[in-house]
Amino acid sequence: MAVQSAPSVERARDAAARESWAEAYVLLHALDRAGSPADGPDAEAPDQEGPRPLTPGDLDLLADAAWWSGHVDESVDARLRAHAGHTAAGDHRRAGCTAWWLHFEYRSLGRPGAAAGWLHRARRHLEHEPECPEQCFLAWTESEEAQSVPDPEAATAAALRMYRIAADSGSPDLIALSRQAHAAVLLANGRRAESLALLDDAMCSVTAGELSGMFTGWLYCMALTHCMAAADFARAVEWTDAAMAWCSVPWSQYAAPASEGGGAAETGGSDDGTADGGPAAGAVLTDNPFRGLCRIHHVQVLDLLGSWPLAAAEAERVCQEVMPDCLEAVAAAHYEAGEIQRRRGLLDAAAASYARAHELGLAPQPGLALLRLAQGKAEAAVTGLRLALACQGDAPADMLGRARLLAAQTEVALAVGDVDGAAIAVNELEALAATGPRPPAATLLRAMADTAHGSLALARDGGEGPDAALRPLRRALAGWLGMRIPYEAAQVRMLLAAACRAAGDIEAARLELRAALGTFERLGAVPDARRAAALLSERRRGLPGGLTRREAQVLRLVAAGGTNRDIARELVISEHTVARHLNNIYAKLNVTSRAAATAYACSHGLAA
Repeated sequence: MAVQSAPSVERARDAAARESWAEAYVLLHALDRAGSPADGPDAEAPDQEGPRPLTPGDLDLLADAAWWSGHVDESVDARLRAHAGHTAAGDHRRAGCTAWWLHFEYRSLGRPGAAAGWLHRARRHLEHEPECPEQCFLAWTESEEAQSVPDPEAATAAALRMYRIAADSGSPDLIALSRQAHAAVLLANGRRAESLALLDDAMCSVTAGELSGMFTGWLYCMALTHCMAAADFARAVEWTDAAMAWCSVPWSQYAAPASEGGGAAETGGSDDGTADGGPAAGAVLTDNPFRGLCRIHHVQVLDLLGSWPLAAAEAERVCQEVMPDCLEAVAAAHYEAGEIQRRRGLLDAAAASYARAHELGLAPQPGLALLRLAQGKAEAAVTGLRLALACQGDAPADMLGRARLLAAQTEVALAVGDVDGAAIAVNELEALAATGPRPPAATLLRAMADTAHGSLALARDGGEGPDAALRPLRRALAGWLGMRIPYEAAQVRMLLAAACRAAGDIEAARLELRAALGTFERLGAVPDARRAAALLSERRRGLPGGLTRREAQVLRLVAAGGTNRDIARELVISEHTVARHLNNIYAKLNVTSRAAATAYACSHGLAA
């Protein structure tokens, strides 16, 4: 019977150097099992030619390979043993670096106490060392900690120190990471143009393939979060596509045959072909741990672009792909699913998705507030948005998140007749759009602000003339169409139809309604499609009794049993305006009560 050779540590190191992580994991796992003193302290030492325990450096490689292969617990275990080995050897630089990685992994696993302890150890190992590349990680952590306080000066100083150390080291990985860290500080301080310029610089290294896998994944994830927070949709689309292309590459298609190591025959594995809980011989490990993290940004982009079926399918895949230490991505996936379900009219499913996102730690706003509004629970919508905006604080780094809250606050405030509250939200949206990055990056914020501005002008009863609504709404439509964001464009067309009608341009109003209806039907936005179809039908029929379009809408809702508040919320006008329309309706129809008006609506085909 031929004797199978054990995998050599040189082959394992070569696999790690090539970032063939599944291959490295299979080989290092087998070496670690074969060389570990599994029989206790009294076991005989291995022969001179036999397997030996891995060195601390090899254990660091095993930890990296285990992480890439999805074995998070084994990664932590290997890194703990590596740290002990570095410390015993008096190698404080490597011990400090390993301690920082333990801090990073424990923090990702939701164990802040352990994470803080290992960060303290990392600082203790490195505090008396001459300036070295390992200290970049400490400076990065210090910058993030200062931002959370917030202490902008300390955060900036730490980010600049990180860059200086990285530049001295000549490491492309650390240089790119330090630029991203500085960009994050600048964004938090409102210096968005400078922030995006630094981010562009760092992403050149990423897209050129100059960085290692870990730093490439980090930079993609952080850059996508960064540009979405800055409301830079053009960059978000570009880098999401690049990130998904990188994630789709089969990083590790290694299948270790028994003759090459990793099988049960040479590692003392169990009868089912596994090596004491390790991979089976011939196991194929192909996942990129960053795939799920990048995919959630892909979901957000697809959602905006109107690819709802694909976005929903991608959201499900996020939940399957992310590592156990990335629950925030799963929460975001449930929230995005809820957004799609809400706009499709699947309100119960949306409520369940928002609830799941909340369970996982994500505040599901503004989606939940808009859901409550659709369910007729206006007060809950108002309260939810008020609290979400208050919790976000002043001058948030997440511009897009705040803009979405403000846009929803405008919609909800107008629905309950709070024109003054809507005006406050619109003013802040305008300020965000004015201070955001320059075009084309500013288009997303500008379109949101113009949409809200036009909605507000319509709700003010045309006191400023129809052009007060038409001008911002036309700008908003051009912006949404330019970015190829169909749902928001169709929503603006509905508002434009109302503004055109108020200006006396019936044909333009009909064209906008038809275009909106076509978009809603393609997207599957059922409630919006019904509303557009009803308005088009109303235009074709003509209106009896000399009623205007708005008066007919009010009468239809009266006939359906709506109160003045219900009607104001549905039509996004004030209760005062509803009362004025009712007086005009009574006069035109020669009736004196809601009951009589309802009877007229039923007899003339105006009831819902």
